[in-house]
Amino acid sequence: MKLILSTSNIMGGPPSVVRRPGYEKSNTELTSSLRSNFTSHQQASETSTPAGASSPPKPAAYQSWTSQHSNTLFIPASEPTPAGLAEERSQYDITVKLFYLPNIPSSRRSLQNREAIDLVLRELGVSSIDLLIVSFPGISFDADDEDSDYDSPDPSDSRSMSTNAGCPDAETAPEDIDTITQTWRTLEKLHEEGIIAKLGVAEFGTQRLARFLPQTKVRPAVDQINVRDCCVVPKPLILYAKQEGIELLTHNDCTNVLPRGTLRELLGSGEHGAGVLAAPGGAEEAGLRGDVEPQWVVKYTAVVKNRGVVESKGYFAAAELRGE
Repeated sequence: MKLILSTSNIMGGPPSVVRRPGYEKSNTELTSSLRSNFTSHQQASETSTPAGASSPPKPAAYQSWTSQHSNTLFIPASEPTPAGLAEERSQYDITVKLFYLPNIPSSRRSLQNREAIDLVLRELGVSSIDLLIVSFPGISFDADDEDSDYDSPDPSDSRSMSTNAGCPDAETAPEDIDTITQTWRTLEKLHEEGIIAKLGVAEFGTQRLARFLPQTKVRPAVDQINVRDCCVVPKPLILYAKQEGIELLTHNDCTNVLPRGTLRELLGSGEHGAGVLAAPGGAEEAGLRGDVEPQWVVKYTAVVKNRGVVESKGYFAAAELRGE
């Protein structure tokens, strides 16, 4: 079974949604926003306590606030008609970042791209986005380590692994340029169809860009890098990006934005879980059983151009549930 998790628009959510300054890691924003959205839908579906009853209302079963279509479970239930944007499409800059997660075959990405982008388009009520940035697993920009930009690492060398400070990133070796290029080809098709105006990459240093650019038909317009501890972007990368017409942007995202353990905690039956998944071995417990595996995460932001105001921001995440 496929699971689709949604935060809804976190700019219009309840006060419990975490919205701290820009230094907040995306994994914190994602998990807190998902938990808040789950709780909101659960509370709306809870069984009311009859008048005079002393017992508290029972928590709503997950079936009452989720929806299933074919073999896909939407958590919470998908809106029949999403609110969309308030103004005309031309008034917005829409940026989307797609996180490919560790240990998921790259052969699935063509379908993942379509799934993720289609969910965002439907949520915002638009037919195209302005910029798609893709984040590949195992690649973390390190301004202090030139060797980190090579894609044939020694697995025993911890510098070659994903090491974003404060992020629960998996120790995944960076993908080689050929695999990245194959994925890029699937994105170029979406660009050719007019669904995506510009493409971008994340965490590419000078070495990786130099090897990647000659293999592209649609060159990345943006390179988004994580500059840890407020370090300065290295001058060689600044010069190379300027030479190649690539805009450098900074971010504070984790590459492995939704680890498997975090997802199970979010959906599980524990104190902070949504009760969608039954506890392993809990024979009498309600909930779905099996092993849950995160597939991808997508973040979207719609900014009103003339005011610089973020009107809509949120996340979708996909996972596979395989029975016990």
